[in-house]
Amino acid sequence: MAKSPLYILIFLSCFCLPADAQESYDNIIQINGVTMTADSLRAVPNVTVLVKNQNRGVESSEMGVFSIVCYKGDTLQFEALGFRSKEFPVPTDIKGHYFSLIQLMVQDTFYLPETIIRPLPDKNAFDYAFTHWNIPDDKYEIARKNTDALTLRALAATLPRDGRESQSAYQNIQAQAAIYYGQQKPATILNPIAWAEFFEAWKRGDFRKKKY
Repeated sequence: MAKSPLYILIFLSCFCLPADAQESYDNIIQINGVTMTADSLRAVPNVTVLVKNQNRGVESSEMGVFSIVCYKGDTLQFEALGFRSKEFPVPTDIKGHYFSLIQLMVQDTFYLPETIIRPLPDKNAFDYAFTHWNIPDDKYEIARKNTDALTLRALAATLPRDGRESQSAYQNIQAQAAIYYGQQKPATILNPIAWAEFFEAWKRGDFRKKKY
């Protein structure tokens, strides 16, 4: 007779376990939703959706779409860089196992710590820094130096021709030679047009020695 309470407990537990499993299944819900900005209703990507007090969650897609499974009564936390954190308590009276949600995110303002700019200790330190410090060029200064007229002229005078330029120069020489093929080339020393071009170049200073 001492074993009768144990048999009764085992018999009752066989009926209680299926009831608890059914109740747990009824509380499961899948939430499908989208995260959007509250002011312009634009999709907010890469929003972390967490189940509060549980080590699990999902992340919204580039279009702000997410899907997560939780229990009715849980609280969802929405976090994203540049936006305020939001919480959504899942209602317990939802019918069915699916729920649609549009979570609006509000942009947040970050306040950086204060930066204090102090002067140099004295005038001598300023003079030394102004004359000896080597401040690297920024992108604008580098671009300005690379496109300087004197720099380009020096590069054009010193750099050798590449294959395309050499071929073009050779073809020009061949074309000039083909014009007078089978005859004597005229002497340009008596050409008035050539003399006129020479005097114009002389006035412009084309024959002056160039300093690079």
